[in-house]
Amino acid sequence: MEHPSRRRVRRFARRAWIALARFRRAAMRVIRWALRIPGLIRMAFVRRWRRSLQFRTVLITLVLACVSILGVGVYLSNQIANSLFQERLTQAEQQTRQSVNQVQETFDGAQVTDQQGVLKLVNDTLATLEARDSGTPRQYVFLAVPNQDQPRNRWVDSRASYLRTENDIPQSLRQAVEGSQQPQQFWESIPLTVDNTTHPAIAVGNKVSFGGTVYELYLLYDVQSAQDTLDEMQSVLWFAGVFLILLIGVIVWIVTRSVVSPVGHAAAVSEKLAAGQLEERMAVEGEDEVARLAKSFNHMAASLQEQITQLATLSQMQQRFVSDVSHELRTPLTTVRMAAEVLHDARDQFDPINKRSAELLYNQVERFQALLNDLLEISRFDAGVARLDLEPQDIVSVVRNVIDAAAPIAVSCGSEVRLYSRASSIVVDMDARRIERVLRNLLLNALEHGEGNRVEIFIAANTDAVGVAVRDHGIGMTPSEAARVFDRFWRADPARARKTGGSGLGLSIATEDVKLHGGWLQAWGRRGEGSVFRLTLPLHSGGTIAGSPVALEPSGAALPLEHGGTRGIVVGTGTLLNATPVRTDRESQ
Repeated sequence: MEHPSRRRVRRFARRAWIALARFRRAAMRVIRWALRIPGLIRMAFVRRWRRSLQFRTVLITLVLACVSILGVGVYLSNQIANSLFQERLTQAEQQTRQSVNQVQETFDGAQVTDQQGVLKLVNDTLATLEARDSGTPRQYVFLAVPNQDQPRNRWVDSRASYLRTENDIPQSLRQAVEGSQQPQQFWESIPLTVDNTTHPAIAVGNKVSFGGTVYELYLLYDVQSAQDTLDEMQSVLWFAGVFLILLIGVIVWIVTRSVVSPVGHAAAVSEKLAAGQLEERMAVEGEDEVARLAKSFNHMAASLQEQITQLATLSQMQQRFVSDVSHELRTPLTTVRMAAEVLHDARDQFDPINKRSAELLYNQVERFQALLNDLLEISRFDAGVARLDLEPQDIVSVVRNVIDAAAPIAVSCGSEVRLYSRASSIVVDMDARRIERVLRNLLLNALEHGEGNRVEIFIAANTDAVGVAVRDHGIGMTPSEAARVFDRFWRADPARARKTGGSGLGLSIATEDVKLHGGWLQAWGRRGEGSVFRLTLPLHSGGTIAGSPVALEPSGAALPLEHGGTRGIVVGTGTLLNATPVRTDRESQ
């Protein structure tokens, strides 16, 4: 049996391990969130940059102001530093020249012969060179020039104030002084340690002689006061620059806000107008350019509202007129059609002239009936009463039925219809009657404008949609015509010389049918190369379409096809690219 203390230890260890795991997961979440913060800030900045004109204006102005003020500040700081340094250098050179002359005169007029007197004279003379309490403190270094003949009466060695040695003097300055003539003096900037603090200083050197021995005399000028003045001025420049940038930012923000706010208000009003709120207007304040813009905008909005209202009224009147006329013509047309059918059935009993008249009357009544049906269908779409009868249907079978029904027209036009399908069956939620009407319209248009060339139908599907493309190799159409081909009563052939030409409502009705299904109907054409009409439908009711599985513009690649069939119709199934079509049962018959 396990001891209780061991169980407690194991239980404590397990709890500690669980707590450590929880802490590790929490720490990882915090770390991941911290790593995402820069990306979120960058995304927010980019979004703000793209969407806000005021933000861009203020930011660009601040950046330019920072660059300008920084450049001016650096230039002024350098100029001030150079001026202060040149002033201190000129003062140091003048004082050094005067002091060296005084020391040399004192040494030349010395009347002492004993060592004690010489040391006292030199120490007293060099002591007068110090200026510890002045605005520019000064110290000295007194060194014998090396490598010279040592006279017997050389009783003075190196001297320096504040225990300075020759190591405080740069070697380059010593070499310049040693190799020069006595009237010349040289200077160099050096660091000077005062009370354990490094100060900037200027070392000025010259030669003096005493008792036949040549010495180097260096005067060290502490310019820390000038550095303090420069630091204070730079601090003032920095403070003034920051304050000026903030002031510029505030001014630019206020100015841009006064300009951008009306623009933003105009954009908001424009969006409301585009959404149909035609009564929206801009507020007019003052008489400046913004006020004139607001007045012009309001005048434009009022004019657009009036014109849109007139067009809407006219459209409603037109729709009501079409609907009323269509319904009113339906009854008398039925009577006329019945009479035309009676005459057409009895045409063999008439003489040739009356027989031809009966046939013309029957054909024209049929065309009139088709036009009336199109007008009634358009009126249903305009009234919003068109409804779908959705059922799962095989769209490949629907296409085959359309091809069979159009066989006589294909024979009369001298065209053959070729079908390519990625699958033998594609089930789609659709209103078969409306989709069959759309496909029949597309195929008849292709045969009519195909100039006797072949017509190709491509069917393919992906996970979201099915596409059917109908291509002819006839006269084609321009891009502008392709953009208008779905307009009501529009025809690419105004002369209406086509044998099967209709009212110009077929593609408009087809477009409305496709819209009811939530699909696309698109056109492409090029003069002399034919045209392509592509139908794209969602596979399931209420689905969305990300892209069509069939290309709209033809690639021009040759597709393998098995020739055969009856009545000029060739049907093949298989893949769209590099696959041999398989003969179907209908072709075998």
